[in-house]
Amino acid sequence: MLTPLAHADGLPEFGPLSVLTQTRLEPFPVALVLLVGGLYLFGVSRLRARGDAWPVGRTVAFVGLGLGTVALATMSGLAAYDESLFGAHMVQHMLLTMVASVFLALGAPVTLALRTLPGRPRRALLALLHSRLVALVTFPLFPWLLFVASPFALYFTGWYEATLDSRLLHELLHVHFLAVGALFFWPLLGLDPVPGRVGHPMRMLLAASTLPFHAFLGVAVMSVEPDGRGLIAPDHYLGMHTLAEAVFQQQLGGGLLWASGDIVGLLFVFTMLFQWMRASEREAVREDRRLDRLDAPAGV
Repeated sequence: MLTPLAHADGLPEFGPLSVLTQTRLEPFPVALVLLVGGLYLFGVSRLRARGDAWPVGRTVAFVGLGLGTVALATMSGLAAYDESLFGAHMVQHMLLTMVASVFLALGAPVTLALRTLPGRPRRALLALLHSRLVALVTFPLFPWLLFVASPFALYFTGWYEATLDSRLLHELLHVHFLAVGALFFWPLLGLDPVPGRVGHPMRMLLAASTLPFHAFLGVAVMSVEPDGRGLIAPDHYLGMHTLAEAVFQQQLGGGLLWASGDIVGLLFVFTMLFQWMRASEREAVREDRRLDRLDAPAGV
């Protein structure tokens, strides 16, 4: 049986300091962050113990920025208010889907695992990476559709309201946000040897094509009438707030979704463009060296 979530009655009015002062340490996110972070650091220590190098930037990206963002979204005051304030929930959504997943990908954990796991676990990981299931879920169109369509399904069906009334579904929703972001961004960044990687032009197209959908979703969420028509999860929020407060929170959340989605999306597109330019420069250098080798005998 699913356990109902306790409403955030008795919490002080939300403000910037509330993110720090209303910390909520739930067992599942704490255990997940500690376990994943510990395994990553153990892998780095094994590499260094045998004399191999591992970029410090990758460790900082994965542990400090990636898992740090997960902790901020699920353990800070955002977690205390996420079922009572739609705006706080939306900040969580964007942090997990578009920030934490990118930094976790920049940590290249799959590469680290392949370099440190012993024989049988390493073979199992390689078999998984080359399996038909992974090939299917990482085929570029599938993560793109999931990234674009799942928020519409979440907010315009009963799915989101169900997560507000069940702790289990609430935690699974956070996992869903991370998983969708990872499936979409991981192959696009191209640091790990995961299936679904495509050429730089297609990466640019996939990243840029999400921007209009974020804008449309943000506007759709904001389009709630003063009389409550279009209100998401009305039974839940009207049991905790006045109609005007519930409408304002949804408009705030839609605006945050629109703005942050476009800002982060544009930054990611520029990152893809920079990677494409760097790859073109490296390819030009390799081609020049190849031509030099071909011309060398003729010059003797």
